[in-house]
Amino acid sequence: MATKKKTAKKPAAKETPEEAAKKKAKIEAIKTQKAADREIKKMQKELEKADKQATAYIKKNPKKAAAISAGVGAAIGATIAALAVGASKKKKSTKKKK
Repeated sequence: MATKKKTAKKPAAKETPEEAAKKKAKIEAIKTQKAADREIKKMQKELEKADKQATAYIKKNPKKAAAISAGVGAAIGATIAALAVGASKKKKSTKKKK
């Protein structure tokens, strides 16, 4: 029988607290990334479902859908216009004070 030579094992180098913290942070980052990926996939499925429902509604009720779109567009336009007017009034009032 062949005899095995015993090789002296080097003692494992102890991790410094900084190395341990880095290792732990890396593990937590990987876990967090995986959880985020799962949530993204779940949200994509929900968005696809909502898209299908919206498309079906538009096909069933094209006039209502057009009216809703026009209303939303008008509301957004009015909001932007109000913000623009408010911003220009602020600029004028600060110039007068100087």
